[in-house]
Amino acid sequence: MKRTFFVFGWLLSSIAVFSQERTAIASLPKVEIGGSQQLNIHSAIVGQEYTLQVFLPGSYSRSANKYPVMYVMDSQWDFPLIASLYGQQYFDGFIPEMIIVGVTWGGPHPNPDSLRARDYTPTREARLPQSGGAAQFLAFLKTELIPFVEKNYRADASDRGLLGCSLGGLFTLYALFTEPGLFKRYIAASPAFGWDSEVIYRYEQQYAENKNAPAASLYMTMGGVERGVSGFEKLSKTLNDRHYPQLRIRTRVLENTGHSGTKGEGFARGLQYVFERPDRAVDATTLNTYVGQYQTAEGTPVELKREDAGLSIVLGSGNRYSLRAANDTDFYALSEFLNLHMVYEGGRLTGFQLNRYGGSQFVRKIIDP
Repeated sequence: MKRTFFVFGWLLSSIAVFSQERTAIASLPKVEIGGSQQLNIHSAIVGQEYTLQVFLPGSYSRSANKYPVMYVMDSQWDFPLIASLYGQQYFDGFIPEMIIVGVTWGGPHPNPDSLRARDYTPTREARLPQSGGAAQFLAFLKTELIPFVEKNYRADASDRGLLGCSLGGLFTLYALFTEPGLFKRYIAASPAFGWDSEVIYRYEQQYAENKNAPAASLYMTMGGVERGVSGFEKLSKTLNDRHYPQLRIRTRVLENTGHSGTKGEGFARGLQYVFERPDRAVDATTLNTYVGQYQTAEGTPVELKREDAGLSIVLGSGNRYSLRAANDTDFYALSEFLNLHMVYEGGRLTGFQLNRYGGSQFVRKIIDP
């Protein structure tokens, strides 16, 4: 009984934190986020109007590319944060360009505190009579929202992510466990795992028994000064001990961080993890093929060199970057946004496409070693 009251009290205190955030934000003047747009969609399933906040990547208007989509719960609070983190992480080369779709509640005078308790919770808690609508909200995402986004934007239907905090984090786990394959990248900050006597374990058991779940990544975090850290560590151990063949997992307790504070670092680290690129070993013969002198169209010298078991690139007068291999023809640097794709013409290596922040150019090979 004490544990039940603890969990419910923790939930109510979390709702109070977010209520204070909402009140503070509502008192500020409206600020438009560049590259974003806002529109409404009505859900026949939930019987609710939702407001979508959509952020488009910088290249969207000048390309025909399709982009990964990250769906953000509680966007009334977190859309500006995610848009800002996206810019930082993309600039540093950790994540690709993507579409961000924030989801919040529309209609006259919506109350997010009550509506999120309805939409993000999988079961009904007697003390929150509106709760228990996660199945309907997930059906809205699957059959109404996602088809709408993929019809109206160049969204990659094979690359969707879901991100949420607190009750939004609970819903993120619920979606992973009950509808695997709808998303492939999941970020849950301070998830309300204690909801309804830890009912999330029931859904996790179903997921563990599912031998056909597709590949996915999950990043989950909690603040070190939050109540319930031991419960988070228990959940983390359960997930890691499963050794799911299809699920990459990383969990972390953030030092000197409270409940709401997990969003900044938790979402940033989460984006890095779920979009983490592979670090492959490439055979020496292939690497040696790439070594040599190159030149940009403007005449700037570029050199590829062997470095330990891999490659490095030297640009201009000596800017040197160590490279990692995503596969046999794609390489990247960790220190900044710098990607290479090796180009063959008629079976012969002619150079590589160099992608850096803000531009892309072909670099031609001129001298073999």
